This record gives sequence, C-alpha cells and structure tokens, in this order.
Amino acid sequence: MLTQEGFDRWAPDYDKTVSRNEKENAYPFAGYQNVLTEIYHRIQSGGGSAVLDLGLGTASLTSRLYSDGYEIFGMDFSKDMLCLARKKMPKAVLAQGDFTEGLPQELDQRKYDFILGTYSFHHVPVNRRARFFTGLADHLTEKGQIIIGDVSFRTAEKYETCHRKFADIWDEDEHYFTAEEFTRQMSGLHLACAFQPVSFCAGVLTLCRESAK
Repeated sequence: MLTQEGFDRWAPDYDKTVSRNEKENAYPFAGYQNVLTEIYHRIQSGGGSAVLDLGLGTASLTSRLYSDGYEIFGMDFSKDMLCLARKKMPKAVLAQGDFTEGLPQELDQRKYDFILGTYSFHHVPVNRRARFFTGLADHLTEKGQIIIGDVSFRTAEKYETCHRKFADIWDEDEHYFTAEEFTRQMSGLHLACAFQPVSFCAGVLTLCRESAK
C-alpha cells in the first residue's frame, strides 16, 4: 500500500498510469473510465447538489461535477493530488488527511447528497468497515447515497480467479470488495447495498439507508 509520499510522487503521472493500465484491460484499472461514467450518470439522475469525494485524487470525476455546478467537498492524504484537484476546482472545499481516521471539522459539520469513494475505500480494513460506513451514513441527507467505484467482485470465487491471474502484481495490502460479503455486512447495519459489475475486476456499489430505498 502506498504511503502519502508515494502518492505525492505518483500524482504527476497518476492519470497516465491509470489510462495505460485501462487500455491493457488489466488489474487493477480495467474499466476505470466506465466506473467513473456510471457514477457520474447516477449522480446526474439522483437529485441533490452536495458531493463529498473521499480520496478524490486528481479529481477526474468530481471536476466534471464541479463544472456542472455541483457543490464539491473532498479529502485526500496526498498534498500533491490535492494541488492538482484545487487547480481544477478552485472553489471546492478540500482537506488533506486520512479519511479512514474521520473527517476534519470543515467536512464533518454538514450532510451530503452523495458520498463517493473511487478506488479509495479499499484502504478501509474489513474489520473497520461497519464503523466506517455507519459513520458516513450519518452524514447523508434523507435520500443520500454512498457510491463506491473500486476493484470489486460479485463473489469470492470471482475474486480468487482474478487474484490468481494477477498474483505477480496483486497488492495484498488492499481490502477489495466482494458484493456478497459486503451486502451481508451492511444489511446488519440497516444499509441497503446494490452492486453493478463494470469489468472483470471493477464495479459500483451503492449504499443507502434501508428507509430511503
């Protein structure tokens, strides 16, 4: 798992690296742009205007929403990633820090129509997911949604198939999602979960309060 310094060094070439990997249709970024596009369309059709992006990176997704007039808030632990994001979204409210440890005051004291994690929530350990996602749900508006675009699989079997194929480059420090397991975890927290596969190693998971379905 990369450190803050690692992401700072990666920032200038991040988008190029992702694009190259995506064109090769390889783990971990196969289907990357389709994931972002799927989330973009969901937000466009979902109503609301306030978007919180955690681990927003270079703001590939949220800069599009910013241009559309959405109110953008974000957080990343890489100062260089945030610098690139601020250039694209000068009026957005952005904070540096580790979102797995909680939100800073400027982000904590409001609610959001959408909370996003694109290729970032796999940094949350499995044994901390319950507390993390219930905490995020407390920051949703009545009909708000948490949308996760990430390396993810419908079943443990599909996860293992991909794991074996890309064993030589697999990042064992990442906590990737399987929809079956995640849905079970969230159902006990009264959060409804839906999964849409996008590529062989990526998909979109959506969470909302069961009362908001």
